[in-house]
Amino acid sequence: MITSAVFSGAVQLVERAAEWDEFIASAPDGHLLQSYRWGEFKARYGWLPECLLVRAEGGTAAAQVLWRRTPLGAVAYLPRGPVAQPAGHEGATRALLAAVHRRARARGALFLKVEPNSNDPAPLPLLGFRPSAQTVQPCATLMVDLAADLETISSRQHSKTRYNIRLAAKKGVRVRRGDHQDVPTFYRLMEETSRRDGFAVHTQAYYRDVLEVLGDQAELLLAEHEGEVLAGIIVGTFQREAIYLYGASTAHKRNLMPTYLVQWEAMRRAHEAGCVRYDLWGVPADLAAVAEAGSEGDEALPALREHQRGDLWGVYRFKRGFGGKLVGYCGAYDYVYHPSRYWLWQHAVPRVLAWLRRGQGIE
Repeated sequence: MITSAVFSGAVQLVERAAEWDEFIASAPDGHLLQSYRWGEFKARYGWLPECLLVRAEGGTAAAQVLWRRTPLGAVAYLPRGPVAQPAGHEGATRALLAAVHRRARARGALFLKVEPNSNDPAPLPLLGFRPSAQTVQPCATLMVDLAADLETISSRQHSKTRYNIRLAAKKGVRVRRGDHQDVPTFYRLMEETSRRDGFAVHTQAYYRDVLEVLGDQAELLLAEHEGEVLAGIIVGTFQREAIYLYGASTAHKRNLMPTYLVQWEAMRRAHEAGCVRYDLWGVPADLAAVAEAGSEGDEALPALREHQRGDLWGVYRFKRGFGGKLVGYCGAYDYVYHPSRYWLWQHAVPRVLAWLRRGQGIE
């Protein structure tokens, strides 16, 4: 518990990892991306993390704010936060955001972006935040319930998924835990998957640092067949939640279904470690509205049929087979401090970056 003396409504800068994580973990909306180690990891890539906490009106709210300098001014980012105890406590949340605004203005920030770990944005619109199409975290995901026994968890999977898991094991695919020496192999898989599916990847050092900084809160799992690595995933954990953060595979021997087995092994290991849910981390954003309506299954998605031709729909079909529940988030909200520079950030900067990428032959 955070025991430092704090006057009601005053902001406290928390600098002890154990104290911070204890509070974040105790809150219903706590998340790995608000953990102290995640801030330490992002600090290696140009972000300055600050852990802020405010007590007000019988509640407590906290936020790990990530600050970054840009040519247009500083930007502030709050991934999967703020966090409140009790959940959604409006008075404490208001006081916390007011404190963040004061610090943001002192830094000359362009805007503050928040992406709550919730499908309810309240009270953000009432406090001057505007919805933003520039999201960073997934707007929808599939969450697998791990609270039951493994047999029950398996029974909730699609029959084809169970078949593919058994097939991989029968054909001799084995899953092992990797370490830092396996990062180059994992990165080669990431590069191949990037070329095949058309998405960007981080540097090799980025994935190495995820494992190094998160330590026992992250795990690299590799699916092998006859000494050849066919698929790999990095899973993060915080408290009783496991999160599929990054994954890749080779097209070689895809018929052995290594991606199914490595995901199931990650779920099995998370279950044994006491996790009660497994976040499959990202499906098409339009599914957030379906999740909010409480619908499940393809029959509830007539307006989303165009996604069936895209890569994200294929990702959704793969992940859906593991029996997870569709969960939606409210998305990103921005609080703007400098409208003219914010407009440049929203419109001019993306065009310049696209032009530079074309000039470098990236697009």
